[in-house]
Amino acid sequence: QVQLVESGGGLVQAGGSLRLSCAASGRTLSTYAMGWFRQAPGKERGFVAAISASGSTLYYGDSVKGRFTISRDNAKSTVYLQMDSLQPEDAGVYYCAAGGSRYQVQQGRIAYWGQGTQVTVSS
Repeated sequence: QVQLVESGGGLVQAGGSLRLSCAASGRTLSTYAMGWFRQAPGKERGFVAAISASGSTLYYGDSVKGRFTISRDNAKSTVYLQMDSLQPEDAGVYYCAAGGSRYQVQQGRIAYWGQGTQVTVSS
């Protein structure tokens, strides 16, 4: 079992930045690919970014390319999402996720989910 706990959400003005963190406990995080998803009110949960277990391969959803950066520190069992140039459409609940590979995470085939952290972007 892996427990994932997100933090770092909050209220930010459009154009601002936030850094989300996802701390893992339980089994070794380094064996899992990790990702971030978000869900806006009334919408389905959608893919944001993924990172391979080693951290060598990254993948982003089209809407966040060039603005968001995913990274991980396996020694700290933590995954990060740096979000820059935030826009109102980036608002929602952001979920951390663990999967067997970067491809599985990207496809939404998730083994473990976090509880989510709220991001609000004011215009």
